[in-house]
Formats: sequence, C-alpha cells, structure tokens
Amino acid sequence: MKTIAVTIVAIFALSTLQAQNKNVQKTTETKITTIKDSDGEKKIVKTVETNQVQKVELGEEKANTLNIETVPSPVNVVTETKVSVDGVVQSVDIDRSAVYNFDGKEYNVSLDKSGYTITNPSTKNQALLRRTSNNNYIYKTKNKTSVGYFDEKGNLILETYDEKTDKIVLEKYNLMKP
Repeated sequence: MKTIAVTIVAIFALSTLQAQNKNVQKTTETKITTIKDSDGEKKIVKTVETNQVQKVELGEEKANTLNIETVPSPVNVVTETKVSVDGVVQSVDIDRSAVYNFDGKEYNVSLDKSGYTITNPSTKNQALLRRTSNNNYIYKTKNKTSVGYFDEKGNLILETYDEKTDKIVLEKYNLMKP
C-alpha cells in the first residue's frame, strides 16, 4: 500500500515538472485620473492588462546536434481594460474615450459608471451612451434617442428614426483624438 501511495505522489510531482511549451508575457498598466467639476471630485482608475502568449515551436532536428532551434510562431495578444469610476468597476473591451467631431463641433466621449457620457464643452449639453447586449449603443439626450455603433475606424455612427420622412437618418461623429 505504501508503494502505491509513493508511486502516485511521484507521478504528481513529476507531472508538474514538465517543460513549458509557451512563452507568456503579462503586463499591467494603471492610469489614475482625478476630475473636479461642479458635482465634486471623481477618481477614475483605468487598468489595462495585456497577455502575450506565444507557443514554442521547434525547427528541424539536425544530425549530431543536441539542441534544436525554435522557429518563429504567431503571438496571441489579449487585452482587457477595467475602468473604475468612483469605486464601480466595469470591464471594457475597447475604451472609446476620445474627442469626436460632428458638424464642426468637438464632442468629448468619456467613461462613466454605466457607459459613456458625451459632452460638448462649448454648450455644456450632455448625452448618455449605453451599451446593449448586441454590442450597439443607445444614445440618449433630452430630445432624442438613437441607436449607435462604432465603425472599424473608431467613428461613432448614430441612427435616428425621423417620423416626418419615415426614414433612418445617419449621423457620423469622426474620431479626432484617441
């Protein structure tokens, strides 16, 4: 019975000592921003975790050599962004916070507790941008509700139903500064 127990322990110990067949590099970048406005002070903590995983692939074995050279293989990069606004943590695939241009006016898109806020610094108008389950966004102001999405270039596209013409009106907010 002792020999069986010792054999099982030896197998588990040896199985954990296998060679690693992946190169893994993990980096974490944290940025803390404090915003003071009329509502008080907000603290935004943005943490970006990047994992780079590369499988180790061996080249051809050469005669009369002990070592086998590795060959280049693709690197799989996974980035996860977590944003904490006033202690509420949300996970963001791609941070869309930036400055956008629409009709010659600049709009600031910034993260908040439930999604994004869109503000125009000159008029102080504010809109809410909330993510839906199918990766679109609901755009809401006092007078208007639209459905939006980000195109491949990072521009914000809003689709609004016009009751007078019975058509969908497209508005494109061009990405200026990420």
